Amino acid sequence: MEEIFVPLIAMVSLFIAFPWIVLHFITKWKTAATLTSGDEALLDELYQLARRLDERMDTVERLVAADNPEFRPARVLPDLDADNQKLRELDRLVAQQRGISK
Repeated sequence: MEEIFVPLIAMVSLFIAFPWIVLHFITKWKTAATLTSGDEALLDELYQLARRLDERMDTVERLVAADNPEFRPARVLPDLDADNQKLRELDRLVAQQRGISK
């Protein structure tokens, strides 16, 4: 009886259980690697919030600099072309993504 069960269990394990486990995890990896539409909406909302906060910081620094001529902001200068280049690239990518998704 044992002569039948051992090869049978080996065959079932090799040809059914092992591929089933491998395909199960491949499916899990493929679904977990993508962003959901909710994730994309959250990222877009956070990006817009960061842009507004950056503009507010620029305004506050300009107001403080107007009151105090010796004030030097510790962060990057607003409207400096080298600093804003990455933001323009990000704006272009966001606009491009919106054009593709619509």
